[in-house]
Amino acid sequence: MVTAHADTFTRDRLPPRESWPEFRFDLPELRYPERLNCAQRLLDRHVLAGNGDRPCVMSPTVVWTYRETMHAANRIARVLTEDLGIVPGNRVLLRAPNTPMMAACWLAVMKAGAVAVTTMPLYRAAELRYMIEKARVRVALCDARLAGELAAACADIDGFTTVHFESKAAGGLEARMSGKAGDFKNVQTAIDDVAIIGFTSGTTGTPKAAMHFHRDVLATCDTYGAKVLRARPGDIVCGSPPLAFTFGLGGLLLFPLDAGAATLLLEKAAPEPLVQAIERHRVTVVFTAPIAYRAMTELADAYDLRSLRTCVSAGETLPLPIWEAWRAKTGLEIMDGIGSTEMLHIFIGSPDGRIRGGSTGQAVPGYMAEIHDDDGNELPPNTIGRLAVKGPTGCRYLDDERQGTYVRNGWNYPGDAYRMDEDGYFWYVARTDDMIVSAGYNISGPEVEQALLAHDDVRECAVVAKPDPVHSTNIVKAFVVLNAGCDAGEAKCQELQAFVRARIASFKAPREIEFVAELPRTETGKVQRFRLRRQAACE
Repeated sequence: MVTAHADTFTRDRLPPRESWPEFRFDLPELRYPERLNCAQRLLDRHVLAGNGDRPCVMSPTVVWTYRETMHAANRIARVLTEDLGIVPGNRVLLRAPNTPMMAACWLAVMKAGAVAVTTMPLYRAAELRYMIEKARVRVALCDARLAGELAAACADIDGFTTVHFESKAAGGLEARMSGKAGDFKNVQTAIDDVAIIGFTSGTTGTPKAAMHFHRDVLATCDTYGAKVLRARPGDIVCGSPPLAFTFGLGGLLLFPLDAGAATLLLEKAAPEPLVQAIERHRVTVVFTAPIAYRAMTELADAYDLRSLRTCVSAGETLPLPIWEAWRAKTGLEIMDGIGSTEMLHIFIGSPDGRIRGGSTGQAVPGYMAEIHDDDGNELPPNTIGRLAVKGPTGCRYLDDERQGTYVRNGWNYPGDAYRMDEDGYFWYVARTDDMIVSAGYNISGPEVEQALLAHDDVRECAVVAKPDPVHSTNIVKAFVVLNAGCDAGEAKCQELQAFVRARIASFKAPREIEFVAELPRTETGKVQRFRLRRQAACE
């Protein structure tokens, strides 16, 4: 393989070829030249096409045009290469909330031919240290407001260099940029040079490091971005996922820039600030998680959300009650989707006009998906099995024996139980480790959760298996967050159990309900059910 990387660390640590998934490039637009730098297409081409004055990257107080964003990224690329000695293939850690400077730093790393290792703002020193060591990082660009945990993480690493931004310090990134020219010759990376290392969110334990090429970055734009999202040059895109989360990277940077649209980046995007931003900036496309749509539905009457055209949900399955409530309040049908860090972005999800409430959607053009049994055989329609997927992106872990769990016989197995109907729509059942076997019955935890969420007093819930050693089986246990003012007593427990039994088979109703103030979540909003299973097993 031809490479532009002088530092071949990532290439040398790709999994063996025989353990890669089968990659498919069926669409004509997925046939890329041997040399490409994704930043050229995402950013520079718009300026070269005469659209440099269009809004590109925004915050509540800043609007950068495509030309201004390109010049900022070029100056940062010069700092990386001229001041910090970055060569193609070096890993650069990025640490910041969603801001224009964070976006410019990511684009600069691409331009320099380096590899972006973007980290969540809430990560602590131990988590950062793991990523630094796993990816062998020696240079970081860090928002000065988040300096403390990174400093603790790398304090005893010889030669580790951090440059801070959002800083007026003489050695800060802005000061260094001020002395650099606004032009930069993008490194002509190969299509199969690693561009990003994305760490999984840790919902199942130790995070895994997924490597993606420059080609993969553009493939997500040419599949989900172009065929499902269908952003337009006049769009303003906003949302809550961090840029360190591949859902956020695609939704809030890759797709809007590829379409020539604008992205509005919010440092804090809780539901109320998000609906405030939609109203104030006339946002047309929003990306967020199911839990946020539930809260935004309750806020919708207080804000003008009529500018919205497209609403995307991912990160966790979208419960039908939330989808129905949002549609009733706004008239908009949320586009559900499933993606993963290993696949880079969404691979199942239907565009506007082909959405079915409660379904994740159909395979994104460019991808194929099937339902398999445990031996890898395809199952007939409406049979529950393991979701399997192939396409132009796929899993390549950095030095991780779990590659053989995610990829088998050329298929990616994201770890979800699904069924597919006769029309090719996929219906989520559970994570494969969230299927509960109780007294010989197979019970879907998310199905029980949907029944509970239909109750007016239930704000959030998570359902897991609790071992019952006396009867050598499991029971269904629900952890429930009630709305404010609701009594969390035995009477409410019995009421909820009866409510569920009236909607689904009685054997699926939770035998135990524990009322909690909040559910354990990752920074990206996913419920950490493994922690709840562990808690239930210890009771």
